[in-house]
Amino acid sequence: MKRVETAIARLGLPMLAATIGVSGVVSAAYASEEALPVPHHLTVADGSARTKSVELASLRYASFWNSGNEAYAREALASDFVDRTLPAGRAPGLDGALQASRNFRAAVPDLTSEVDDMTVVGDRAMLHLHFKGHFTGQFKDIRGTGQTIDFQAFDLYRVKDGRIVENWHLEDNLTLLRQLGAISQ
Repeated sequence: MKRVETAIARLGLPMLAATIGVSGVVSAAYASEEALPVPHHLTVADGSARTKSVELASLRYASFWNSGNEAYAREALASDFVDRTLPAGRAPGLDGALQASRNFRAAVPDLTSEVDDMTVVGDRAMLHLHFKGHFTGQFKDIRGTGQTIDFQAFDLYRVKDGRIVENWHLEDNLTLLRQLGAISQ
């Protein structure tokens, strides 16, 4: 038994699973964690389990904005999630976040989002996000011509039981609207 434990520690569970032929089952469980963004700067108050769960929920949600993969949002957001800075016309809760991503990706299909800075203290995470892409789709009545999109945002999350229950966010919408051509320079 000691040799098996040593092999698991040395190879890691995903490698061991691949070795014995069950990689499909194990890799599915680990796939979402492997693709999470790595913040350029990360500050955490401590190494507690709570801090790690706040960090994980926050990175899952950041990965949703980076990739558009709705599974990340479903993993990150609590069933009673509240957007405290809900834009006019957006549905509340998970549905609103999913629709916002779909709408924005229709305008900027190659949208990416990096986590420039992330701070985790207690049940809160603060993220400085940097969005980039090219406006090749449609935004309201404006058709993109490939112009570069490059703007920043700040998010504050409150996490409970490993899921984001509240979000406050501010986007640099002035820069974004100028880049989209919705307002003049």
